[in-house]
Amino acid sequence: MGKVKIGLVQMSCSSDKQENLRKASLRIREAAGQGAQIICLQELFTSLYFCDVEDYDQFKLAEPVPGPSTELMSELAAELKVVIIASLFEKRAQGIYHNTTAVIDADGSYLGKYRKMHIPDDPAYYEKFYFTPGDLGYKIFHTRFAKIGVLICWDQWYPEAARITVLMGAEILFYPTAIGWATSQDDATNTEQYGAWQTIQRSHAVANGVHVVSVNRVGVEQNGAMRFWGGSFIANPLGTVLFQASHDREETVSFEIDTDKTDSYRTHWPFLRDRRIDSYQPITKRYIDGD
Repeated sequence: MGKVKIGLVQMSCSSDKQENLRKASLRIREAAGQGAQIICLQELFTSLYFCDVEDYDQFKLAEPVPGPSTELMSELAAELKVVIIASLFEKRAQGIYHNTTAVIDADGSYLGKYRKMHIPDDPAYYEKFYFTPGDLGYKIFHTRFAKIGVLICWDQWYPEAARITVLMGAEILFYPTAIGWATSQDDATNTEQYGAWQTIQRSHAVANGVHVVSVNRVGVEQNGAMRFWGGSFIANPLGTVLFQASHDREETVSFEIDTDKTDSYRTHWPFLRDRRIDSYQPITKRYIDGD
């Protein structure tokens, strides 16, 4: 299918996991009611963003993937005949946890999962305390409506991740995300940070000739210290923002894109054709020392 309706669910979360699942389910139904065929939820949508502190009790939020939440999403996907992209805190084994996104096809079947590869460690984003880096590599998922690639939040700053996922055949890149502003920051800093975040993802769309979909949360968390900036958006293969959500409201949106146009974009802007793969060996080094 060329034309695909993308559903974005941008919402706030609470400390009540079941309430978050209930809200997300209602929003998925709302998106499906608008005609959405592939519906993406934000990063770690079943809880508050808990990585602001290093707290062993937070590991209790984790669950197997597949597990209870994917079972719920599978039932919903089968009923509504939609694809669901669900970001979860995965308990793989005792002492091994991942930041993981599961993909459910439109018949309710579990297609697999992607484990976040790039794990940040910044003030209020202490993810290295919780998450083992992904070891499944980059993934694509052959859904009923499109071949999709899923990357997660901090992955969005790395062009290598986007490139590899597209080279594997992804027609659309999805980025479930949880990123915000410190409430103590000034507006100019906020504007600059959001601009950098959106620009890097739009550049992935341009460089790879694909649509990019980024879904973020909203709301004030961390005892008032963090305001998640929302701003979920869809960009076309020339980086044009086709849709952008607000920074402070919950929104459920269905927006149609046309993946058949990818061929035209790539023909007129043949970045993939002109890649010099014979010259890229240095990219596998951490840094190139020398004069």
